[in-house]
Amino acid sequence: MTAQELKEYNTIREQYPSVVLLFRVGDFYEAYFEDAKKLVAVTQIALTQQSDGTPMAGFPFHALNTWLPKLVRSGFRVAICDALTK
Repeated sequence: MTAQELKEYNTIREQYPSVVLLFRVGDFYEAYFEDAKKLVAVTQIALTQQSDGTPMAGFPFHALNTWLPKLVRSGFRVAICDALTK
């Protein structure tokens, strides 16, 4: 995640604090920080980290129809956002 994408992510995260934010970067939907941990708890996908230690988890965009219903059925509200910066 670039510095500009992180700024964009944090701005959106502040506006919608009660949701799991899935942030599309390229071909993946990614979640960071606590959202990544929530995503992993529901989906059992791998929790990884960026080089700076930021927790992250993600899945290919075409798998949204698989993972989104699982998150919602688990009681999470979910926001989906495409990164606007390049």
